[in-house]
Amino acid sequence: MIVTSRVLCAFLVVSALGWPLARAQGAPQSWPTKSLRIVVGFPAGSVTDTVARLIAEQLAKSLGQAVVVENKPGANGAIGVGEVARALPDGYTLLVTNSSSITINPQLYKQINYKASDFAPIVMAIEAPFILTVNPAWAQKNSVNDTKDLIRYAQQHPDKLSYGSGGQGNMAHLSFVSLSNRANVKTTHVPYKSAALAGLAVISGELDAVFDTLSTVPNIQAGKLKPLAVTAAKRIAQLPDVPTMAEIGYSDFEVIFWMGLLAPAGTPPALVQKIYEATTPILNNSKAVAVLKNNGEPVMLDPARFAQQINKEVPVWGDVIRREALVNE
Repeated sequence: MIVTSRVLCAFLVVSALGWPLARAQGAPQSWPTKSLRIVVGFPAGSVTDTVARLIAEQLAKSLGQAVVVENKPGANGAIGVGEVARALPDGYTLLVTNSSSITINPQLYKQINYKASDFAPIVMAIEAPFILTVNPAWAQKNSVNDTKDLIRYAQQHPDKLSYGSGGQGNMAHLSFVSLSNRANVKTTHVPYKSAALAGLAVISGELDAVFDTLSTVPNIQAGKLKPLAVTAAKRIAQLPDVPTMAEIGYSDFEVIFWMGLLAPAGTPPALVQKIYEATTPILNNSKAVAVLKNNGEPVMLDPARFAQQINKEVPVWGDVIRREALVNE
C-alpha cells in the first residue's frame, strides 16, 4: 500500500505538491529570540508525544531557547494540526504529528480545514510498520493462531470481531478496514483517543484485535499480546518469527507510518533548514535513539525527501479512501 521510494529532486517535489513559495527566502539573522512551541494533536504519553518531547529537548539544546510541547488532542490529531496550519510561518510554532493526520484526515473528513500543502516538512523522525495483534486468551479460546484463523473467525462470526485504533479514520483503522474488505468479512471498529489506549483495550480483553505500533513489542514479549503479522515489506528484527502480510497472501499490503516535525507553509526555506539541522544531532544521543527505536526506525529525512514522501502518500491513501467508500462528513 505504501512504497517508500525517495528519488525525486526537491524542486519537482515542491512543485508537485503545490506548496506555496515562502514569503521570505531567508531566515532572520537573530532567530530565535524567544521560546518555541511544538503542538501535538495527541495526548501526553502517546507515541507522538514521546517523539515530540525528544525533538523539543534537542531543539532547546541546539538553539539555546526553551521549547514547549503543547498537547491538543482530538479528532485524530486534527485539532492540533489545524491550529498549526493557521499559525504564522515564523518558525516559532511547529508541529509534531503522524502520517494519518497529514495524508489521510484532509481526504477523509469533509470538515477538515487544512490540507497537506498547508505545511512545510522539516524532518521525518521515524517510520515503522504496524503489528497485527490479538488478545492471547481470546485467541486461545477461539483457536486463532495466525491471520488466516482470524479471518476464518470473522467469516463465521459477522460483526463479532472487534478491533480498535487511535481514532476514526487513522491509518490503523483504515488498515483494518482494508483487510476486512479484502477478506470479505464484517468487523466492528472501536475508536480510542490514542493507539496506546486501543492496545491496552486488547490486553484487557475489552477488544479482540488491533494494528498496533512497535511500542507494544514489550507487551508481546511479556505474553500480553499475540502477534499475527507485520505490515512491513520484510520481517522486523524485533519480531523475527512474525510473518509479513505478504507472506500470508496479501502481497501489496505494506503499510508504513511516520512521525515528523513540520512548520506552517510559507516558513522561509532557510529557516526550515536551520530547524532541520538543529534537530538531527538527536542521532548522537544514545538514550534518545533508544527511545526512538522503541517506536520505529530513526530516519531523520531532510525537508526535500520528507516532502517527497508526503507527496507520494497523499494519492495512495486517497485511492484507499475512495475504494473503501470511507469519506465522512
